[in-house]
This record gives sequence, C-alpha cells and structure tokens, in this order.
Amino acid sequence: MKTALVLGAGGFIGGHLVKRLKREGFWVRGVDLKFHEHAETEADDFVIADLRQQDAVHRVIDRNFDEVYQLAADMGGAGYIFTGEHDADIMHNSATINLNVADIAHKRNIKKIFYSSSACMYPAYNQEDPDNPNCKEESAYPAAPDSEYGWEKLFSERLFLAYNRNYGTKNRVARYHNIFGPEGTWDGGKEKAPAAVCRKIARAKSGDAIDIWGDGLQTRSFLYVDECVEGTLRLARSTDFEGPVNIGSDEMVTINQLVEYVADIAGKKIEKNHIPGPTGVRGRNSDNELIKERLGWAPSQTLRAGLEKTYEWIELQVRRNVR
Repeated sequence: MKTALVLGAGGFIGGHLVKRLKREGFWVRGVDLKFHEHAETEADDFVIADLRQQDAVHRVIDRNFDEVYQLAADMGGAGYIFTGEHDADIMHNSATINLNVADIAHKRNIKKIFYSSSACMYPAYNQEDPDNPNCKEESAYPAAPDSEYGWEKLFSERLFLAYNRNYGTKNRVARYHNIFGPEGTWDGGKEKAPAAVCRKIARAKSGDAIDIWGDGLQTRSFLYVDECVEGTLRLARSTDFEGPVNIGSDEMVTINQLVEYVADIAGKKIEKNHIPGPTGVRGRNSDNELIKERLGWAPSQTLRAGLEKTYEWIELQVRRNVR
C-alpha cells in the first residue's frame, strides 16, 4: 500500500485531498494544529502537531512516504491577509514550517514534496487593470507581491526549488488561485470571498443589502476544490515538470458579478452596500497556458456549478448556527 503525508490536513484543501488519496487506496497520515472543523477526517492517522517546532516535524516525518503534500500555512481571506495586522505571524509561521519541512524531509531522503504556493506572490504592478491582469508564471519577476503573505510564498517557492538544484530532489510548486467549495471556512474573518458572499446572502432576506468591500469592480477567478485536488495530484506525480505553475480557473468575474451569481442561486434579490475595506489587487486571473502545455490539463468546471454546491453547504451551516 502506498503512503501519503498531508501537512495541513485539518484545513479546507487538505481535507479534500485526504479524501481523494483514500479513494485511490493510499494509507494517509494527516497533520495539523487542529482537527478539521467541518468534516470527520478520513486519514488513517491524524496527528495534532505544531510544524513550527522541529521535534514535531521529526515526529510526523518518521519514514519515507511515497507522496508528501505541504499545504500547512498561516492564511485566510482578504480580511486577514491584507489588513497588515497579521504580517509578522503570517511570515514567521509559514516560513518556519517550510524551512522545517524541507530540511527534515531531505534528511529522511524524501525525494519529492508538493508545495502549495499562491497567486498572491504575483507582482501587484501587473494587476492594476481589472480587465487585463497578467498572471503568467514568467511574470513573477521583478518581484513585488501585494502582501507579506505573497512575499513569504515567493520565498518558500524558491526554498523548495533550491533543494531541487542543490540536493537533486524533485519538489513540485503550484500557485493556487482562490480555491473554494464545501467544508471550508465560511465565517470568523478568515473566509475567502465566495464563502463570505454565500454566508451573507444565506443570512439575508430578499430585498436586503449586503456589505461589499470596495466598489466591487475588482476581478478574480475562483477554482472549485475538486479541480484544485486534481491539478495538485497531476503536478505532484509529474515526472519532468517542477513548476511553478498556476492551478486556477481562467473564468474571471468581478466581485459584483460573484454576488449576482450567488443571489440568483439563492433565488433572492440582493442589493450591494459598498463600504471601505481590504480589497487586494484590482485584477487577478489564472493564466492556464503553461499547465495545458506541460500537464495536458486545465480546470474546466464553471464557476456557477461550483457556487451551487458551495451555497447549498453554507446555507445549511447558517441554518444550523442560527441562535
């Protein structure tokens, strides 16, 4: 039986990745600071561990796993990343985790780690036009990420790829673009835009207004979690392509359009109350030419289809949490 290690398995993407690996017949160890908040883990062995501590990483990387996925990070949505209030924690926590994992996995003679970077590492100067953002992989330099979260992601990309050059490992690096779906954070300040919009509309009555940060004309693309997992596995198992490569949808929408999609799914008339708040870059969209060329695949599910499943799940959480 093949073995897999999923670091960050108590998180949204990590939880879905564990399920997929189990369906494929893997023995899976999941590791996180906490158990999954929204689903029972399917991992064969789930370890509560602080990966900022070297002894904890030694304890969970105790063998040569067939596949290792490093998704553990200090992260959240715009309300967490772009305010500046959490910059020191974000940079320290995530960089320390990655330094520990890269070092100890190498000492265990693990030859390949999948590392999840983020589209937040792309230069802000290429994302000022909401209608024409440039997020080609080659556009990463000269570097100018829009947040300290993005700077840490860029550093850690370089860390894992430096191990490839210096130690002959075959680490893989993906740049995730706004992953969403059921069983993710939907309340509390760390949720991302699709979950926040679904929650607000689920709590609203038809005719109500919901708060939207900024003018709502900022653009993004959003990738459904099942397609993220598929792209992750394809890159992790590639024999001749290390990345970095975008894993994201190229269906770009404004935040206003996102609200309209969810309102239509909910069958509600929703007004938008535009208020000041952290909005990040003006435009971002996944450029999928490289992933098509090198992996022969790119995400294809529509945003609407993913939102329908996500809204259904979040609406259920809202009903369950009415006090």
